[in-house]
Amino acid sequence: MVMQVFLFTPEKPSEKKYTIHDDKKSWSEAQKHCRENHIDLVSGLHQLVDRNLRVKIKDHNNLWIGLFRDGWRWSDGSKASFRNWESFKDDNSKKCAVTLLPSQIWYSRDCDEKKSFFCYKEENMILIKEKKTWEEASDYCIKNHRGLVSITDSSQQRWAAMKAKEADTGYVWLGLRYTCVLDLWFWVNDELVCYNNWASDKEPVEGCDRAVAMSKGGEHKWHTKAETEKFNFICALH
Repeated sequence: MVMQVFLFTPEKPSEKKYTIHDDKKSWSEAQKHCRENHIDLVSGLHQLVDRNLRVKIKDHNNLWIGLFRDGWRWSDGSKASFRNWESFKDDNSKKCAVTLLPSQIWYSRDCDEKKSFFCYKEENMILIKEKKTWEEASDYCIKNHRGLVSITDSSQQRWAAMKAKEADTGYVWLGLRYTCVLDLWFWVNDELVCYNNWASDKEPVEGCDRAVAMSKGGEHKWHTKAETEKFNFICALH
């Protein structure tokens, strides 16, 4: 199965950092390595058309990317749409991963094959090692950055978890807060709460003056805390 995609080069370079690993791994091994040491396997067309990435892969061949056969999804959790590629057909085989060649042609391959791969990391948030209440943390992030971080997908969760590991407190504030006036949880960037990582079925605990903090260790679950508690916090950079 072959799928040819014509990519354009964006005018503005991204702030993502791409790393190519020449040591060969299966797709799942490559994904695990990227998630433990970076953020994830390169995922989504917005990354594949990135000028910085295209420069790096110019002299490489046959690399794993983050596309796997589960209704065809990207490793970062986003769906893959093939509406623009009429030549693509799912052959229902066991081949569940996709490789990218510098020729801009994608091939499906068995996930157990050993191939080189490339990961990405994006500096889109920063851990502040100061102990502040939620309000104080929010004011600090607004003044110095873009605001407290909002986590809307699994990729952002992994990146925030990497930051949380370095915290001096057991929890770090996120930009998720409960409003009694509207009786709902909301992110400070106005995103809907579609993705979550609550610590248990009993979460979230609704109540006035409650906000969400991520645990420093373990699975970096989300916990509702009184806004007056003081933790380190994560700010969004852009």
